[in-house]
Amino acid sequence: MFPYLSTLFKIAAISLLVGAGLSFINVTAEDLLASVGLSPLELWIYMLEFRDWAIPNMVLGSFIVVPVWLVIYLFRPPRAG
Repeated sequence: MFPYLSTLFKIAAISLLVGAGLSFINVTAEDLLASVGLSPLELWIYMLEFRDWAIPNMVLGSFIVVPVWLVIYLFRPPRAG
């Protein structure tokens, strides 16, 4: 668990530093989105559409993945120690 939290902390710290640097030179998120042809509202709509597509597909896939994982977990040989 510690390596995972450590990695998240590093990503957050570096993101904060880069964001502060971009803010210092007057670059905003809207400027970056506009450079790729998006507005914040369009990005939000795309994120909602992705969520609406991804969640049902994740649930559907889990109906196969979880039982297969459970069978493999139950039938693998015990570990020593």
